[in-house]
Amino acid sequence: MASMRDIKRRKQSVSSTQQITKAMKLVSTVKLQKARSKAEQTTPYFNAMYNTICSMLAKAGTVNNKYLRDNGSDKIGVIVITSNRGLAGGYNSNIVKMITGSEMKPEDVKLYVIGHKGGESLAHKGYTVEKDYSPVMEAPTYADAMAICKDVLEAYSSGEIGQIYLVYTHFKNTVSQIPKLMKLLPAEIAEEDVEAAKSSGAEALMNFEPNEEEALDLIVPKYVTSLVYGALVEAVASENGARMQAMDSATNNAEEIISDLSLKYNRARQGSITQELTEIIAGAEALS
Repeated sequence: MASMRDIKRRKQSVSSTQQITKAMKLVSTVKLQKARSKAEQTTPYFNAMYNTICSMLAKAGTVNNKYLRDNGSDKIGVIVITSNRGLAGGYNSNIVKMITGSEMKPEDVKLYVIGHKGGESLAHKGYTVEKDYSPVMEAPTYADAMAICKDVLEAYSSGEIGQIYLVYTHFKNTVSQIPKLMKLLPAEIAEEDVEAAKSSGAEALMNFEPNEEEALDLIVPKYVTSLVYGALVEAVASENGARMQAMDSATNNAEEIISDLSLKYNRARQGSITQELTEIIAGAEALS
């Protein structure tokens, strides 16, 4: 059994850690409130944008546009959104697992990383990090999303990559964050998305001016940028939600450990007192 001094030191150490986890939980809670508010405000716009593009591409038919056809490249560009810091439970590892568990081979993938943790983990697994935009995660803006999408779309247009995917964590609510893998280009609209667009009343007027290809050249980049920015906003909220839960669990675990150590300390002290009494009684009996 550990000595009373060892138990006391261990208890103090766990107590100090608990104070840190409590502070981190409070910080994450405040950040989550701001990020969730921003996500809730921006979500309707991006949903409307997505539904409108669904309807537009469904009606466009076989328009010969560089964003709607295969450019012949076997390389896959993946925009990966994770965090710059850890201590967020499975937030980062879930994104990494989604990529490694997909059918995309490491040698065929070029990563456009937003967040140090995801980039480091995937680089160790043999994936190539083409560009790193990790500082963006500190305070993402629409301009940041435009700059990222400009680089990725230029690589697509030049034939460096033949497909573009977006991997991020969807913010469902405070306790639920869902990792998602979304194909951005070549644009493929599922039938159910088209039906959803029609039912929502977001059908676009298909009068192109000056022509279909030029109109799509302007609209599709805005569509991609909107999706990336929406993913950034949701990722920030998801990260803080995941970290808040992780720190709450850590605080509760620390409380249980402290309670267990207190019990062990009291037992050790009681045993020490009992031993001293036994020695005193034995000494008294020896003298009598």
